[in-house]
Amino acid sequence: MIDHIGLPVTDLARSKAFYQQALAPLGYELLMEFPHAVGFGIPPKPDFWIGPGEVKGSVHVAIRGTREQVDAFHQAALAAGGKDNGAPGLRPIYHPNYYGAFVHDPDGHNIEAVNHG
Repeated sequence: MIDHIGLPVTDLARSKAFYQQALAPLGYELLMEFPHAVGFGIPPKPDFWIGPGEVKGSVHVAIRGTREQVDAFHQAALAAGGKDNGAPGLRPIYHPNYYGAFVHDPDGHNIEAVNHG
């Protein structure tokens, strides 16, 4: 099981604002903040970190939620400035109940909310 993950971002303040808004529907909150890292998670533990660094390629991260949370994530992420990479819906290519939504963050990382219902 993965304990936490960190993504490099080119503008920490911009990405912090994006993730605060985009991850809120999934129950994620800003839980820790240091000069060079910001940690989000479902209280009490941050498991999703961002920090300044060179972005050499995009990363794919998927966070689980209900179907309603997947829909709300997609709307919130777009409102926060994310770019659509797949509207909420079933993805039977993965399995019959795979329900996901995909958004590119400000650095092009592919952020997904998913429900395996």
